[in-house]
Amino acid sequence: MKRRHFLSTASLAALPLSARAEDAPPAARPLRSANPIGVSSYSFWGFRRDDFRDLHVCLDHAARMGFDGFEILQRQLVETDNATLQKLKRHAFVNGLDLMGYSTHQGFLSPDKDKRQSNIDHTIECIEQAHALGIPTMRVNSGTWGTSKDFNDLMAKRGVEEPLEGNTEEEAFGWVIDAYEKIVPVAEKCGVVLGLENHWGLGVTPEGVQRVVDAVDSPWLRVTLDTGNFLEDPYDRLAMLAPETVLLQAKTYFGGGVWYTLDLDYPRIAKILRGAGFSGYVSLEFEGKEDPLTAIPKSLELLRKAFA
Repeated sequence: MKRRHFLSTASLAALPLSARAEDAPPAARPLRSANPIGVSSYSFWGFRRDDFRDLHVCLDHAARMGFDGFEILQRQLVETDNATLQKLKRHAFVNGLDLMGYSTHQGFLSPDKDKRQSNIDHTIECIEQAHALGIPTMRVNSGTWGTSKDFNDLMAKRGVEEPLEGNTEEEAFGWVIDAYEKIVPVAEKCGVVLGLENHWGLGVTPEGVQRVVDAVDSPWLRVTLDTGNFLEDPYDRLAMLAPETVLLQAKTYFGGGVWYTLDLDYPRIAKILRGAGFSGYVSLEFEGKEDPLTAIPKSLELLRKAFA
């Protein structure tokens, strides 16, 4: 070993742990020149386009368009057996794509303990699927109350829902926190960081998301931040959760939104996230009416410019 390299290495080793880069606060760490950009399979399928249900098709399009990574919407999987998951992992690898996110659904806003346990079991199964796929982070939710007629009705209410009769949000926070305290040890064992999303239910406000994350108090439960789910004052609210963010889901609405359209200033959002020390993946969630094969490349260009 050359003396100069030895001395620099020895000097680093002599530093206290708090002075090393990996232990520094996120804002103090050197940032990459640009965030890697991925795309969610939801951008293609959107729960309604049957010709994009096959994840292999979506992976092929994502690679051709020039994305760095790919996020799988778990509900898009028809089968979740290990052989199916390994074929997907191989297909992503040969296409040069990171499988970097797993977007799941669960619901803990119920007084029924058995129903909550069923959702705990489902979430644990999803963590094990993410582990099998080699995916490092998984989007999770609080769930919704189910007092809206359907999702269209929930969107008409701007994502704000009344609790079930006889129950309160205060009770619900206890249910959600208890659930994640049971789930987090499995996430740690599998090496999958959970990201609680600002996604209706108790996550309709940044304070609600932060309360759960703070109460569970684990590095294995952080935040998946969605740019399109704060319908009022988005920038101030995004900034509140930016320091806890492990994955940013970026909405675009080319052709007009299916439920609503937000005019989001992505250079401003990028500045907020960079200021909080975020250098991780940005995952596109296209939610417009335009053909995904034309709208998704335009979205990628928009995000590349903003997050460069």
